[in-house]
Amino acid sequence: MMDTDTPAAWATAGKRWRLRRLADAQGFFAMVAIDQRPPIFAALAAALGCAPGAVPHEQVALAKRVLAEGFAAQASALLVDPNWGYPAVADVLDPARGLLLTLEDHRTSADRRSRTIADWSVDQIRALGGDAVKLLAWYHPRAAVAVREHQQALVQQVGEACARCDVPFVLELLLYPLPAGAAPSSHGAGTAASADAYVDDPAKRADEVLESVQTFADARYRVDLFKLESPVPPAQVPAPGPDAAAAACARAFDALHRACDGRPWVMLSAGAAAEDFERVAAHAAAAGAAGFLAGRALWSDALALWADKAAMAQALATTGRMRLARLRQVMAERGRPWAPQAWPLRLHDPQGFPAMRRA
Repeated sequence: MMDTDTPAAWATAGKRWRLRRLADAQGFFAMVAIDQRPPIFAALAAALGCAPGAVPHEQVALAKRVLAEGFAAQASALLVDPNWGYPAVADVLDPARGLLLTLEDHRTSADRRSRTIADWSVDQIRALGGDAVKLLAWYHPRAAVAVREHQQALVQQVGEACARCDVPFVLELLLYPLPAGAAPSSHGAGTAASADAYVDDPAKRADEVLESVQTFADARYRVDLFKLESPVPPAQVPAPGPDAAAAACARAFDALHRACDGRPWVMLSAGAAAEDFERVAAHAAAAGAAGFLAGRALWSDALALWADKAAMAQALATTGRMRLARLRQVMAERGRPWAPQAWPLRLHDPQGFPAMRRA
């Protein structure tokens, strides 16, 4: 288990500084994601009357720009992708706020083996000025051994690269349903590319979510901040309260907090409806979450107005920002802000710190 009273060996000065940039002045991570690809392709395709694969590049980039303009001044940090996002939104980002950049390709193999975006790396994210690297890893503790080992190896490689670059590693874990009737040993043969728009599995099991988090809480993965899904399907999460259902849900979130083994964690919205995600955020905050990294729960209905871009911008400026403000209020009322742990260097040699950083 990680000693939560002392900093982890990989929590360097550079990582601490950049994590601070992702949080607001109160220490909460109030972050907005616009790095989604398949969900945005699908929404634009519906508005444009074409297939998702036929949506023009410039339309995707412009949509991300409108989303960035809607939240850049309100979020503590923005998560963008390097293909359509960053080139389109860099000039509207607030330099006083944090920037996360996506590492993973949105296309996976049929058995959900993740890969990084071609010609893109942790080093490039660091050189670009990114405050953190985000990697999404699909993971199921009952998947074929080869699939799990592939995902574990990828996460470890990214963690090591982030440690070398002194940039925080934000790991997003998503459970997925195994093929119906398939034994775990048979799941892992597929190689066809896919572009899955994540929808929370209403049949997922909390213990499998927790087991996945416990796996990657091991020190060898060097995760600095977890981005986690609800252990209970969002639509099934009750409002916090004294009743048995709410108490059972609270226990599941408490277990999620313990599974992180002392590392900070934030809640992802996973395409949940806004009102469902607010209940999820309330349980997460009470359990110890330090914030959220939300996307579609804030802006999906606004993006559906893409045919009328002025209406979309208005929806983001009103409803979208109101939702963000409400989530921040939930965290402030119920959550536990993150703050860098005390780091008494106790160096008496004036060359001690530079020498330590060269080690």
